[in-house]
Amino acid sequence: MNRTQFKRIVCVIFVLKLESMKNRVWIIDEKETKSSGGSVLKWDDERFFTLTFNGKEFFGEILEEKSEEHKLKIKINHRVFEVKKQGELDELITALGLDVQKVRKLKELQAPMPGRIVNIAIKVGQELVVGDEILSLEAMKMENVLKAEGIGTVKAIHIIQGQVVEKGAVLIEFE
Repeated sequence: MNRTQFKRIVCVIFVLKLESMKNRVWIIDEKETKSSGGSVLKWDDERFFTLTFNGKEFFGEILEEKSEEHKLKIKINHRVFEVKKQGELDELITALGLDVQKVRKLKELQAPMPGRIVNIAIKVGQELVVGDEILSLEAMKMENVLKAEGIGTVKAIHIIQGQVVEKGAVLIEFE
Protein backbone atom coordinates (compact mmCIF):
# COMPACT_ATOMS: atom_id res chain seq x y z
CA MET A 1 0.00 0.00 0.00
CA ASN A 2 1.45 3.37 -0.99
CA ARG A 3 1.20 6.66 0.93
CA THR A 4 -1.66 7.99 -1.25
CA GLN A 5 -3.78 4.92 -0.54
CA PHE A 6 -2.96 5.22 3.15
CA LYS A 7 -4.07 8.87 3.20
CA ARG A 8 -7.37 7.86 1.57
CA ILE A 9 -7.90 5.28 4.31
CA VAL A 10 -7.24 7.88 7.00
CA CYS A 11 -9.72 10.26 5.33
CA VAL A 12 -12.39 7.56 5.33
CA ILE A 13 -11.84 6.91 9.04
CA PHE A 14 -12.22 10.58 9.86
CA VAL A 15 -15.33 10.92 7.69
CA LEU A 16 -16.93 7.95 9.43
CA LYS A 17 -15.96 9.22 12.90
CA LEU A 18 -17.27 12.72 12.27
CA GLU A 19 -20.15 12.09 9.84
CA SER A 20 -21.66 15.57 10.15
CA MET A 21 -18.74 17.13 8.26
CA LYS A 22 -19.52 17.53 4.56
CA ASN A 23 -16.35 19.18 3.23
CA ARG A 24 -13.81 16.50 2.47
CA VAL A 25 -10.53 18.43 2.37
CA TRP A 26 -8.16 17.13 5.04
CA ILE A 27 -4.74 18.00 6.36
CA ILE A 28 -2.79 14.76 6.94
CA ASP A 29 0.81 15.14 8.09
CA GLU A 30 0.48 18.85 7.23
CA LYS A 31 -0.40 18.15 3.56
CA GLU A 32 -3.78 18.81 1.94
CA THR A 33 -5.51 15.60 0.85
CA LYS A 34 -8.90 14.87 -0.75
CA SER A 35 -10.79 11.84 0.50
CA SER A 36 -12.34 9.02 -1.47
CA GLY A 37 -14.18 5.77 -0.76
CA GLY A 38 -13.24 2.12 -1.23
CA SER A 39 -12.58 1.10 2.36
CA VAL A 40 -14.52 -0.83 4.98
CA LEU A 41 -14.26 0.24 8.60
CA LYS A 42 -15.37 -1.97 11.49
CA TRP A 43 -15.41 -0.45 14.97
CA ASP A 44 -14.34 -2.87 17.71
CA ASP A 45 -15.31 -0.33 20.39
CA GLU A 46 -15.21 3.47 20.83
CA ARG A 47 -11.42 3.55 20.46
CA PHE A 48 -10.24 0.59 18.34
CA PHE A 49 -11.15 -0.29 14.74
CA THR A 50 -10.23 -2.64 11.91
CA LEU A 51 -9.88 -1.21 8.43
CA THR A 52 -10.06 -3.31 5.27
CA PHE A 53 -8.57 -1.71 2.17
CA ASN A 54 -7.91 -3.59 -1.09
CA GLY A 55 -8.37 -6.90 0.74
CA LYS A 56 -5.81 -6.11 3.46
CA GLU A 57 -6.64 -5.54 7.14
CA PHE A 58 -5.15 -2.70 9.15
CA PHE A 59 -5.62 -2.22 12.87
CA GLY A 60 -6.20 1.25 14.21
CA GLU A 61 -6.76 3.24 17.34
CA ILE A 62 -8.08 6.73 18.06
CA LEU A 63 -5.39 8.28 20.27
CA GLU A 64 -6.87 11.75 20.62
CA GLU A 65 -10.12 13.28 19.43
CA LYS A 66 -10.71 17.04 19.23
CA SER A 67 -14.03 17.28 17.42
CA GLU A 68 -14.39 21.03 18.04
CA GLU A 69 -11.05 21.65 16.34
CA HIS A 70 -11.80 19.06 13.60
CA LYS A 71 -8.70 17.04 14.59
CA LEU A 72 -7.92 13.39 15.25
CA LYS A 73 -4.72 11.67 16.24
CA ILE A 74 -4.85 8.06 15.09
CA LYS A 75 -2.51 5.09 15.01
CA ILE A 76 -2.70 2.54 12.19
CA ASN A 77 -0.31 -0.41 12.30
CA HIS A 78 2.07 1.39 14.70
CA ARG A 79 2.19 4.61 12.64
CA VAL A 80 0.75 7.76 14.21
CA PHE A 81 -1.04 10.36 12.08
CA GLU A 82 -2.56 13.72 12.93
CA VAL A 83 -5.59 14.41 10.78
CA LYS A 84 -7.35 17.75 10.47
CA LYS A 85 -10.44 18.59 8.44
CA GLN A 86 -10.13 21.89 6.63
CA GLY A 87 -13.35 23.87 6.79
CA GLU A 88 -14.74 27.08 5.35
CA LEU A 89 -13.24 29.23 8.12
CA ASP A 90 -9.78 27.73 7.47
CA GLU A 91 -10.13 28.59 3.77
CA LEU A 92 -11.11 32.19 4.61
CA ILE A 93 -8.16 32.58 7.00
CA THR A 94 -5.80 31.29 4.30
CA ALA A 95 -7.33 33.57 1.64
CA LEU A 96 -6.80 36.59 3.90
CA GLY A 97 -3.20 35.54 4.59
CA LEU A 98 -3.79 35.32 8.33
CA ASP A 99 -2.34 31.81 8.59
CA VAL A 100 1.21 32.96 7.80
CA GLN A 101 3.34 33.11 10.90
CA LYS A 102 4.86 36.49 11.57
CA VAL A 103 8.61 36.22 12.03
CA ARG A 104 10.47 39.15 13.45
CA LYS A 105 13.73 40.37 12.00
CA LEU A 106 16.67 40.21 14.38
CA LYS A 107 18.58 43.42 15.11
CA GLU A 108 20.86 42.50 18.01
CA LEU A 109 21.30 39.91 20.73
CA GLN A 110 21.86 41.18 24.24
CA ALA A 111 23.06 39.11 27.17
CA PRO A 112 19.95 38.07 29.14
CA MET A 113 22.07 37.64 32.31
CA PRO A 114 25.66 38.06 33.42
CA GLY A 115 27.86 35.09 32.58
CA ARG A 116 30.73 33.58 30.59
CA ILE A 117 30.56 32.77 26.87
CA VAL A 118 31.14 29.01 26.53
CA ASN A 119 30.55 28.51 22.79
CA ILE A 120 29.79 30.65 19.76
CA ALA A 121 27.88 28.62 17.16
CA ILE A 122 27.64 31.25 14.39
CA LYS A 123 29.89 33.17 12.01
CA VAL A 124 29.69 36.59 10.40
CA GLY A 125 27.54 36.45 7.27
CA GLN A 126 25.60 33.38 8.43
CA GLU A 127 21.83 33.48 7.91
CA LEU A 128 19.70 32.45 10.88
CA VAL A 129 16.15 31.22 11.18
CA VAL A 130 13.97 30.76 14.25
CA GLY A 131 15.45 28.13 16.57
CA ASP A 132 19.04 28.18 15.30
CA GLU A 133 21.64 27.99 18.09
CA ILE A 134 23.60 31.23 18.46
CA LEU A 135 25.77 30.75 21.53
CA SER A 136 26.07 29.15 24.96
CA LEU A 137 26.29 31.31 28.07
CA GLU A 138 27.29 29.89 31.46
CA ALA A 139 25.65 31.58 34.41
CA MET A 140 25.56 30.31 38.01
CA LYS A 141 27.20 27.01 36.92
CA MET A 142 24.46 26.33 34.36
CA GLU A 143 24.93 26.44 30.61
CA ASN A 144 22.18 28.31 28.73
CA VAL A 145 21.86 27.90 24.96
CA LEU A 146 20.63 31.10 23.31
CA LYS A 147 18.66 30.47 20.11
CA ALA A 148 17.42 32.79 17.38
CA GLU A 149 13.93 34.18 18.04
CA GLY A 150 13.65 35.57 14.52
CA ILE A 151 15.47 35.70 11.19
CA GLY A 152 18.54 37.65 10.17
CA THR A 153 22.12 37.64 8.92
CA VAL A 154 25.02 37.96 11.37
CA LYS A 155 26.64 41.37 10.85
CA ALA A 156 29.10 41.46 13.78
CA ILE A 157 30.14 39.33 16.75
CA HIS A 158 31.28 41.46 19.69
CA ILE A 159 32.41 38.63 21.98
CA ILE A 160 34.93 35.81 22.11
CA GLN A 161 34.76 32.40 23.71
CA GLY A 162 35.55 32.56 27.44
CA GLN A 163 34.67 36.26 27.74
CA VAL A 164 32.64 37.39 30.78
CA VAL A 165 29.66 39.61 29.89
CA GLU A 166 27.21 41.70 31.88
CA LYS A 167 23.43 41.64 31.53
CA GLY A 168 22.29 43.79 28.60
CA ALA A 169 25.66 43.78 26.81
CA VAL A 170 25.31 43.63 23.03
CA LEU A 171 26.76 40.27 21.97
CA ILE A 172 25.76 39.94 18.31
CA GLU A 173 24.51 42.42 15.65
CA PHE A 174 22.30 41.35 12.74
CA GLU A 175 21.34 42.93 9.42
